[in-house]
Amino acid sequence: MKVLITEEGGHILVLGKPPEVGKRYNLEPADTATEAQNKAFHALLTCYWTSGAHSYTCDSFDRFRDEIKVKLGAGFEKIVYADIEDGKAVIITVHRKDEIPPRILADPDLRRMVLAKPLSWSLYTKKQRTETIDRLITEMHAAGVNSKAFHDILAGMQGETK
Repeated sequence: MKVLITEEGGHILVLGKPPEVGKRYNLEPADTATEAQNKAFHALLTCYWTSGAHSYTCDSFDRFRDEIKVKLGAGFEKIVYADIEDGKAVIITVHRKDEIPPRILADPDLRRMVLAKPLSWSLYTKKQRTETIDRLITEMHAAGVNSKAFHDILAGMQGETK
């Protein structure tokens, strides 16, 4: 359901069934990232990881989650690399991989000095979360994930939008 809060504690039903008297609800702003998105994303990630249908070569779930956030999500919070400027060693911070000079990435020793931190899921906007979840579902379909758990998650997400 979607409601518009009015003055003096009232509300107007915008979408879905009206709230039931005596029942408790968790209220979240409709224009920001939601707990439902959080649960869906992590349930999908877990399902994809356990399916083994993915082609990521990660040795842990945490690394897998970070790879998904980088490849299918909003990318990096920051990337830090070492370089030489005017004969002095400097540390440079950027936000996109394409901001790193190609010579740094081409040099095996310098490439090891690049540290990247994926953007935290808690900092994603509602739009970024929606786009990431959509891309994740698309990739899961393409990879052949076809488990009951996957279909249950998708069915639950359909229920959230009604």
